[in-house]
Amino acid sequence: MSRSIGLSEAVTDYVRAMNRPEDAVMARCREDTAAMGDLSRMQISPEQGAVLEFFVRLLNARRTVEVGVFTGYSALATARALKSVSSEGQLHALDISPDYLDTAAGYWRDAGVDDVIDPRAGPADASLEALLAEGLAGRVDFIFVDADKTGYPRYFELALSLLRPGGVIAFDNVLWSGSVADPSVTDEDTQALRAVAIQVRDHPGVEPVFTSIGDGLLLAMKV
Repeated sequence: MSRSIGLSEAVTDYVRAMNRPEDAVMARCREDTAAMGDLSRMQISPEQGAVLEFFVRLLNARRTVEVGVFTGYSALATARALKSVSSEGQLHALDISPDYLDTAAGYWRDAGVDDVIDPRAGPADASLEALLAEGLAGRVDFIFVDADKTGYPRYFELALSLLRPGGVIAFDNVLWSGSVADPSVTDEDTQALRAVAIQVRDHPGVEPVFTSIGDGLLLAMKV
């Protein structure tokens, strides 16, 4: 599970304690994922889940998209908020791995949110293009991206086409444990994260903010 860079364990625990607690299924999903070892770092932290819920409620969201599902924790947070906002909410959950989607679906069923989640397996760019082809251009309220980092620049362009004016896209892991600030690090993932940060910062069609929540959360509101 990820945690905010630079915070001690005690401060991290305090931050989490000052948010409203996870429900039982979210806690179980987090604990089960932690048992996966190194892979568990792909799961967002509880405080990031609280931020996702906040944005869904703030935007009064009806339609959301998640790029990169993993074991389903972030989708649980989003779907729970969707159901509190509207009886007609829908989350399109995209992941390249059918196995991860199957794992996540069990938690979604247990939490009673599977009825608002549309799981789609396959490459994210193809799934995003399919949503556009289905008529969702300009109709999505919120998009959360936590997937392959080299795809982030392309996902940003596709997300902009899907978002309504005032809609928000959030990219996770944009600090990449601090690697983005180290010029000596030049691997493809780090380069892609630097590229999307500049792409979002300089795009005339969005209002951006780069934050240090978790491992870095890059937000952009479509204008």
